[in-house]
Amino acid sequence: MSSVVLPHDVRGSGPHRVIALHGWFGDRTSFSKIQPYLDGDAFTYAFPDYRGYGEARDLAGEFTLAEIAADVIALADKLGWETFSLVGHSMGGTAMQRVMLDAPGRVRKLVGVSPVPASGVPFDEQGWGLFAGAAEEPANRRAIIDLTTGNRLPARWLDEMVDASVRNSAAPAFRAYLDAWAGTDFHAEVEGNATPALLIAGAHDPALSADVMRGTWLQWYPNAELLVLTDAGHYAIDETPLALVSALERFLTA
Repeated sequence: MSSVVLPHDVRGSGPHRVIALHGWFGDRTSFSKIQPYLDGDAFTYAFPDYRGYGEARDLAGEFTLAEIAADVIALADKLGWETFSLVGHSMGGTAMQRVMLDAPGRVRKLVGVSPVPASGVPFDEQGWGLFAGAAEEPANRRAIIDLTTGNRLPARWLDEMVDASVRNSAAPAFRAYLDAWAGTDFHAEVEGNATPALLIAGAHDPALSADVMRGTWLQWYPNAELLVLTDAGHYAIDETPLALVSALERFLTA
């Protein structure tokens, strides 16, 4: 399937270009909590929707990491961005690595926020049932969000997250992307990659924890560093937006 220019928003006008890739439960609006605090003089940020999400909810696709990468590269070309950095949350963390590999020499830096590693994510039978059932069952989505934020956040926030996820994603695409991010292993392609990377883990995230980052990303990227946000779980964008913006822009500026 041919690449497309994804629906997107652009914020800022600075010389350092950044494309932010959302997670499995989000669309491009999932970055709204941090957007007011981004430095638009130093950076220009682009926020796309993947096929099956947001304004691209009805856009046909194969819903693979390679397809996301091709579409993101098409967006960069449309914007005239020869080089750019990437921010990826959760599923977006593995997608951004595919972009880096498929656009050699164009990606300046990577920032992963609770990012899925290039090896995918192993599941036991019970865990797979929970995640695979989330495409059709909102209660599964709620349980996953609650689990990955440490069972500590308000019920109304959980409900809002689930409602936004259901409204902003097509169930078939949502289900297909699970196979893509959980079951695609291309870590051999990234081993030894010199691209600077910042991995941001939430202390209350049991799934993509600091230990997972140490056992995957930090083993494969010689110029990677790890930051643990003590007040965050899997959704630092919502839980600790100011700390997140400070960390990612400090890293991108360095």
